[in-house]
Order: sequence, then C-alpha cells, then structure tokens
Amino acid sequence: MSQFISVFDMLKIGVGPSSSHTLGPWRAAIAWVQKLKETNLLDALDKVEVNLYGSLSLTGKGHATDVAILLGLSEADPEYIPIEDIAIIVDRINTQEEIYFKGGKKVSFAKNSIKFNREFLPFHANGMTFKGFSNGKEISIETYFSIGGGFIVQEDNHLEDEIEINKKNFPYPINRAIQLEEYCEKEDLQISEIVLLNELELNSAEHIDKELRRIWDTMLECMYIGCHTEGKLPGGLNVKRRAFNTHEKLIKDTSYTSPEEWITAIRSTEVKFREILKWVSCFALSVNEVNAALGRVVTAPTNGSAGVIPAVLMYYLVIENHKADFNQIKKFLLVAGEIGSIFKKNATISAAMGGCQAEIGVSSAMAAAALTELLGGSAAQCLSAAEIAMEHHLGLTCDPIGGLVQVPCIERNSMGAIKAIHAAEIALETNPKESLVHLDNVIDTMWETAKDMNKNYKETSEGGLAVTVRIVDC
Repeated sequence: MSQFISVFDMLKIGVGPSSSHTLGPWRAAIAWVQKLKETNLLDALDKVEVNLYGSLSLTGKGHATDVAILLGLSEADPEYIPIEDIAIIVDRINTQEEIYFKGGKKVSFAKNSIKFNREFLPFHANGMTFKGFSNGKEISIETYFSIGGGFIVQEDNHLEDEIEINKKNFPYPINRAIQLEEYCEKEDLQISEIVLLNELELNSAEHIDKELRRIWDTMLECMYIGCHTEGKLPGGLNVKRRAFNTHEKLIKDTSYTSPEEWITAIRSTEVKFREILKWVSCFALSVNEVNAALGRVVTAPTNGSAGVIPAVLMYYLVIENHKADFNQIKKFLLVAGEIGSIFKKNATISAAMGGCQAEIGVSSAMAAAALTELLGGSAAQCLSAAEIAMEHHLGLTCDPIGGLVQVPCIERNSMGAIKAIHAAEIALETNPKESLVHLDNVIDTMWETAKDMNKNYKETSEGGLAVTVRIVDC
C-alpha cells in the first residue's frame, strides 16, 4: 500500500495568482465552514476572525490571500466561480462588513477581521487560524497550513498524511522515481500507461478522459485569453502584458474564431528557431499574465508555475506534431502529474518551503519528462529529462517584488518552459545508464537545498529582487 497522489491532485483548476497563497487559503476557509456545519456551530456563529502567519502574511496582500479568504468563507467554488463574480462578492463583503453563507446566514466581518502576523508557526511557513465567536465567546478555532499546489493540512496532521491515502492496493505503488522506472522496464510499458493503470483504480476511463480534457481545455482557454488581452496587470507595479504584442507579431494576419482554430492558425505560421522561442515564451507568459490578474488557470503544480506545462504541450502540438490529438495530450498530462507527485512526496512544491526551485523547477521537470515520452523517449530517458531540468533550477529563490506573482515570476515560466524542451532534447541523445545523477538524487538534493536556503528567499519578499527593487520605485 502506498500514498497515491492522483494527476488530478497535481493538476487542479483554480483562480490565480497563487496556489499556496490564494487557492490554499480559499480551500482552507471552505474546509473551516464545512467543519462548522458538521459540528452544528454555524447557526450560533455571529463573528469571524482570521489570522495569517509567516509567508502568508508577508506576501498575503500581493497574492490576494485576503480576497481568497473572503471567497472561501462565502463558500464560492474556485474551480467554477465566474471570474467576474469575484469582485462583486469581495466588494459586497467589504462594503457591508458581513459574510454571506450559503443558505442565507449572515455573520459580522469587519474590515480588520483578517490579521497579518509576521511570526511563523512551527509546522509550515504558510499558516492560518480561523476563529468563530458567539456572543463574545470563542466557539471554534482551527489552524490550517497551505503546503503548496493548493494542498492544505491541519496542524495535527502528519506530513505523510497531507492528502488522503486511499485504502487500496494500487497495481503500481510509486514513491520514488526508480520504482516507476523499474515498473516500466519490467512491464514494457510507458510512464503514461503505468500512471493510467493506477488512476483506473479510482475512476473510470471515461471519467479520466473527461477530466483530462477539462484540464487541457482550461489550459488552452487560459493561453488564448492571455494572448488576446492587452493592458497592465493589477497590483501597483504597472507591469504591461507582453503576450498580446508578441502574439500579434507572430500570428500576423492569420484568421480564426476559436481556441481550436487558433491551434491550426499557429501551425501555419513561420517556424524558424527565433519564432519557436517567441511562441513558447508567448504561451508561458500568457498563462501567468492571466494568473496575475486573478484569472482561471490550472495549478501545474502551482499557480506561480502554471505556464510551463501548457506552453511545452502547446509547443508539441503546434511545432512538433501537427497531427497530435487528445491521445498525446492525455499522455503528456499523465506523465507530468506523476513526476510532480514524486517531487511532492520526497521534497516540496511550495516556494514558501523551498524557494522557486520548488515551483518553476518542478514544473520544468514535469514538462520535460512528459515531452520526452511524446518524442519517443524511454521511461529512463523521461526521468533523465526531468533530472536535467531540475538540476539547472537548483537553488532558485522566490523573491517576488511587492509580494506579487509578477516580477520575476511571469518570465520564469518562459525560462522554465524553454529549459524543459532543451532538457528533453538532451535526454533523447543520452544513454540514461551512463548518467551520473538519477532523478531521485536531484529530488533529494533539491530538498536539502530547500532546508539550507535562507528563509528570506522563500516567498517572503524580504530578500533578492523584492528588496533591491522597491515597489515605490516601480
């Protein structure tokens, strides 16, 4: 029996700008409200207070953590809420100073009800406490931690229980990359085939296909929106959207009326090396510009790194294989999800715990392995590609200016996507048995690097570019 992290755990649909600082707190607030209902405390509730700690507090405003808390307490679903409803709900709460729960109950929520505390709780850098009161008496207090990628746990959980361990004997239990490699060699199967056999223990083939299509459709729509939206991003840095202008220059006068036709249109464009680089960058930038504007993205494995995987998959569809269809998309997502889960089990996907190597580095490794399988690589070569991609992200810090997922975060997705493609090409020309470093080695190294890293470089905005470039100068 083994902890099983599904591809649908690693690739979650949600709202930007951050999986750790937006999606996680949003889900924690929903979980707390659900607990109030289960313990029959909601009816007595007349006041709510929320305390944010550590990294959640230090970069909470820039990551819209306070907005996410309001939406979660309102029981809005981050996967399906219309984006235009977000501002309406938040403005109503701030104006009326009341939370509206489903069913019509209203509870007092003053503008200072969310408190930002600089101290760190011992369990994890992203801590938050929800308190409920009735007639001045505290009736509920729960502490949650956002541990990366939208995953949440409570303080009395153990790290190995971060997500539910399904009580089934999966045909191919995987904790380390070497196990995955051995299964593939023994069964003569691709990584995507091994992953699918495990997924089939939880869901039908039809459900898996439906959800993977929904994930891809969300990725494609996100790229499409990002490439067709101009202007500046919110937050105060006045960062200009760049995907729009880049796309306009690349697409020229080609016509299309939908995201699907857009793929065909891109396939008809010039594909010199510089144009390929620009297209990949355009796809990655477009996703993270949408993310920075509180748009809907796929957490892959985090919101801050959401652009790498769709950009590399889109590269394959419009540059490498014009005949590719859902079968290739499915394989790519299955492989990417499994590689991400191995990182999560043995290290971290939280920038607050490991710096940006835990986000862009992991997403680049996920994309590199997935692309390698589509390009005909063996399972060992796929793992080698993931290792190469992560190896050249080791030590990457998280230092967002103003606590916003904009600078340097958006460009880093472009670099991570390019590195993933390059890593795949190197791996395809490599005999994995001659490699000195295995993926498991680099994952262990990444975790040790994370533990050694100064906390100022772990999503606190207290080091690096966040200090040398002040928001008041922007």
